[in-house]
Amino acid sequence: MFAEAARQIRREHETLSQLDCVAGDGDHGTTMLRAVEKLEGTMKTSKARNLNEILREAGWAVLDVDGGASTAILGTFIAGMGDADSGEESDCKDLAASFEAGLGALLKQTKARPGDKTMMDALVPAVQAFEAAASAGKSVREAMQEAADAARIGADSTRDMVARYGRAKFLGEKTRGSPDPGATSIALFFRGFSEALIQMKEA
Repeated sequence: MFAEAARQIRREHETLSQLDCVAGDGDHGTTMLRAVEKLEGTMKTSKARNLNEILREAGWAVLDVDGGASTAILGTFIAGMGDADSGEESDCKDLAASFEAGLGALLKQTKARPGDKTMMDALVPAVQAFEAAASAGKSVREAMQEAADAARIGADSTRDMVARYGRAKFLGEKTRGSPDPGATSIALFFRGFSEALIQMKEA
């Protein structure tokens, strides 16, 4: 899942940087490239004994990337996923618990919420959609598709928002009309998660 998410970021990193030119330094795509490289590297080389330990290691690796709020949010979310009390089978409800733990850790670190034109506009609805699907007894693949759709819709919704966090908030109405690059990155991550599960089913 993380490998496919990384592939999505690599494919779209130039677009992410272009979006960041509207209200940022124009380096969000490059930052996310560094983040997924750290993420993949940790996943491949970790000597951790279980998935939770790997997630915590990967999250801290992303946090080490000097990328401002975007890597702080992504790293905290991934590391937080490793704090979930999941079972041995890693079924849909276990993954929902991991996502919930990641979001819970993040909500303790940031005041940003949906509507502020940040990564949270894609992340929160994605996690909520996955949890709802898991509670309804849907498969991991179905739940992830719904999460990916929710993340995409959330990211698209930021186009009409005015930024309330970071340097972008000082530009006010000038930030309206372009989707948030961070939210777009989160949507790409969940699209990658979903694509990976589809590929596994087809293999």
